[in-house]
Amino acid sequence: MKVVIIGGVAGGATAAARIRRLDERAEIVMLERTGYVSYANCGLPYYVGGTIGEEDALTLQTPQSFFARYRVDVRVGHEAVKIDRAGRRVTVRDLATGRTYEESYDKLLLAPGAKPVLPAAAQTADPRVFTLRTVEDTLALHDFVAGNKPRTAVVVGGGFIGLETAENLVRRGVRVTLIQRGDHVLAPLDRDMACFLHAELASHGVDLRLNTPFEGLRAEKQLVVCTKNGEINADLAVVALGVTPDTQLAKEAGLELGMKESIVTDAHMRTSDPDIYAAGDAVEVRHFVTGAKTLIALAGPANKQGRIAADNICGIPSEYRGSQGSSVIQVFSRTAANTGLNEKAARAAGLDYDKVILSPANHATYYPGAQLMTMKVLFERGTRRILGAQIVGGAGTDKRIDVLATAIRAGMTADELKDLDLAYAPPYSSAKDPVNMAGYMIDNVLSGRVKQFFYEDLAALPKDGSVLLLDTRTRGEYARGHADGFFNLPLDELRERLSELDRGKKVYVMCQSGLRSYLACRILAQNGFDCFNFAGGYRYYAAVHA
Repeated sequence: MKVVIIGGVAGGATAAARIRRLDERAEIVMLERTGYVSYANCGLPYYVGGTIGEEDALTLQTPQSFFARYRVDVRVGHEAVKIDRAGRRVTVRDLATGRTYEESYDKLLLAPGAKPVLPAAAQTADPRVFTLRTVEDTLALHDFVAGNKPRTAVVVGGGFIGLETAENLVRRGVRVTLIQRGDHVLAPLDRDMACFLHAELASHGVDLRLNTPFEGLRAEKQLVVCTKNGEINADLAVVALGVTPDTQLAKEAGLELGMKESIVTDAHMRTSDPDIYAAGDAVEVRHFVTGAKTLIALAGPANKQGRIAADNICGIPSEYRGSQGSSVIQVFSRTAANTGLNEKAARAAGLDYDKVILSPANHATYYPGAQLMTMKVLFERGTRRILGAQIVGGAGTDKRIDVLATAIRAGMTADELKDLDLAYAPPYSSAKDPVNMAGYMIDNVLSGRVKQFFYEDLAALPKDGSVLLLDTRTRGEYARGHADGFFNLPLDELRERLSELDRGKKVYVMCQSGLRSYLACRILAQNGFDCFNFAGGYRYYAAVHA
């Protein structure tokens, strides 16, 4: 059997190695148009910033090492330009010489990945304008920064690459302006959770400009970045507006395409041609939570799809069961992570969802170094299934998102999170882990023991005294800042002062994290009050409001 693989990196290289492990006699040819067959895509910005110090560290395999280990014929700098499905041949161009030749195949795997979104307004030959997708892109940006010592930069786009690039340019002493079309960075997060990242960026000197659509570039003595809200002068610009499937080859071959011209496959990663498979960022997938078609350009799914395609090429019936978009990113001292659906996606899917927001510590608070994290967990009211989760914090954030991602994949109900038997020692967690705490809170909501209100409800709450707006923190905490219209009645005085409150009025209760206000609601509810607990607490309110 002869297998030709178009594209390396995550999907293609994984498939090649898996095919060899399954079939020692298969002939495997891998074509990669860049100069690198297998590299650390996600590590590219960190080489620009100097965290990764050696260029060689970006390269996971070379053509020579891949051949030595797997006997795969790897041809870098070779671009597939045409697929002859009837003749089972691929036309290939050697980019170094311009020579074209044909390569036959029994099975073909497409792993072309995705290409940067580059609107006409950003297409320029100006050497001060960069994208960041390949090793070559990274080396160019790294060398420009090292050689020209730029003082200012504009990063266009607040997604994963944009945020990581902004951070690493700051680490190189560059003053960064980050422009974002929408009202928050990092689309997988909801705006309220992204607000913690906005504050983190600002605290490190990043000039973050939200609701600022990019309109174009102008080459002058300094580069001019044009936006809807004015012009910004800079020494360099990085355009990071996201990626789109790189599927022109598949389109010209007549393969079935889906959303944004991505390649349609079945669960076996087989395209509309039974002898052609596809994997990675160019492929349309099924979202694990909703079942809807979607695009998720992440390394984890690409690796799994490459392995599954290889299995099926070698006669092992293996299926890809969908993506849920689990991801994590470092933004200076913060970690942001998500899995499954955010609120925007849940609403778009028409789901009847609810949520809990909590601010637990990453480990026992009496053990030195405890850090608060903010967690949001979404669940469906009727089925109780977990729809998604978002966390912004420090150490331990990745651990909790992975537990929640596993719970979603396992089909657990949201309130069953409280029953998880998770490891505990003071340096790592609390006896009631943050994931357990989310489960307790969801159980309380679903059972009706507590009713909630949210940040988006605050503006509509009357300030005329017809309801009671109660802040149960200490007097000192209240004096340092409080939500408009809320009066202070510390939790520890509440029982003795119940007679001061009108039982005929609804009570909306807030505290610092949501715990004391929950305790207040339990006291109030058992004394005849109709009360609501503010999700997230004043700490969350202050971050979003600011």
